[in-house]
Amino acid sequence: MRILGIETSCDETGIAIYDKKKGLLANQVYSQVNLHADYGGVVPELASRDHIRKIVPLILSTLTKIGLQASDIDGVAYTAGPGLVGPLIVGATVACAFAYARGIPVVPVNHMEGHLLAPMLEKNPPSCPFVALLVSGGHTQLLSVTNVGEYRLLGESIDDAAGEAFDKTAKILGLGYPGGPKLEKLAKSGLSGRYRFPRPMTSCQGLEFSFSGLKTFAANTVRTSINNLQIRADIARAFEEAVVDTLIIKCQRALELTGFNRLVIGGGVSANKFLRASMNDIIHQNGREIFYARPEFCTDNGAMIAYAGLIRIDESLKSTGPIFVNPRWSIATLSKLKN
Repeated sequence: MRILGIETSCDETGIAIYDKKKGLLANQVYSQVNLHADYGGVVPELASRDHIRKIVPLILSTLTKIGLQASDIDGVAYTAGPGLVGPLIVGATVACAFAYARGIPVVPVNHMEGHLLAPMLEKNPPSCPFVALLVSGGHTQLLSVTNVGEYRLLGESIDDAAGEAFDKTAKILGLGYPGGPKLEKLAKSGLSGRYRFPRPMTSCQGLEFSFSGLKTFAANTVRTSINNLQIRADIARAFEEAVVDTLIIKCQRALELTGFNRLVIGGGVSANKFLRASMNDIIHQNGREIFYARPEFCTDNGAMIAYAGLIRIDESLKSTGPIFVNPRWSIATLSKLKN
């Protein structure tokens, strides 16, 4: 069975084709970074219009790239949420139209489940049970995963997500959009220890996160410091260390609470090299295992949606249901997989 995966939750148009026997056949992503750069962030209306322009040509080029036609697709999976409602509707409409025209099944996929399952695309995928850290621009969540499709929310951010805090702090430092990767690059030249940022909510029990205060702390530090490149690099380093330390402390706490020995990290922030190196050291020191996807599968992409769709698609159904999107669709509400 070949699944066409469509991802349009925000500012990337992701198209992929996954074969049940052969694995991932194709994966293409068109990024709208240049479109939104002048605005310092994603403009939803512009994002929706650009998805409309790019999605069909990208589907056609993906099929052509591997020598397939529309008739070779057996099912369609699309991101139904969470995300921006306009972009979600674009992807959902195209997916359902494609499936209806071909008389094949279509399945809505939860974007966060896609991120959670992205490490399954690697040669050494994790086995259940495990703790999952989903860390992106819109979400920071810890989940107990007893089986694929069986998720229990352990804790999440009560305000800004980690990726959102990265972007806002990068803007404070004058780094532009997209801020996360630029802040990470600047932090590499920063001196550790010159500034000490708080590790929010680590002194209290629980697995909730709060990163909004770090942004404010960074703004106050910038305002009271000499404005030169080295100082800004030192501030970026201190901020990055604070976020990573906080994530590590919470992950260790979640592993101890569940008794699991495996940690899976997904989402755009999981591509951060300092996070990976620091988390690797701590997890391995405690005799546990850690898994994450390669960087191109950490950011939004169609491959993770196609894979998640393959797991959840009902081959006996045809495309007859209504178009479904939910901008606030929680992964904790997903149903268990059918045997």
